[in-house]
Amino acid sequence: MILRSSLLAVLFILLAPLQVIAEPLWLVTPEETLKSNSAKPPFYPRVVPPLDAPVIDVITPKLDGSITSPTPILLKFVPKAPANVKPESFKAYYGTFQIDITNRLLGVAQVTAQGINLKEAALPKGSHKITLNVQDSEGRVGSKIIEFEIK
Repeated sequence: MILRSSLLAVLFILLAPLQVIAEPLWLVTPEETLKSNSAKPPFYPRVVPPLDAPVIDVITPKLDGSITSPTPILLKFVPKAPANVKPESFKAYYGTFQIDITNRLLGVAQVTAQGINLKEAALPKGSHKITLNVQDSEGRVGSKIIEFEIK
């Protein structure tokens, strides 16, 4: 009986991390979404991106259609040759308050010079706005604002 209890305890300890991995990453909490959507948007002057700044392409999710949660996220970084993207410069900010969600992404996905691939990201239902930034080896910062709604 003691051996069986010990074996079950060891199995629980070994398998518990797998339960955490199986759950999709919540990029933002429902509370953060509610606060961001209820706040007045701040004034941001229109900024022209630097000439030849890297481009951030959103491959998935398709922003022109209905998006469900959890959803995969695939971003592709396109630098202007001969520059290279500096993956360590990647930043992601959420909503009106520009909450830095970079570390939430980096906790479950790796950023490379080619982009980022996240298998599942969970977001609450509602409207969302994420600002993405990445810098190249020439110091130019490419930026992309994505807006979408989770159904």
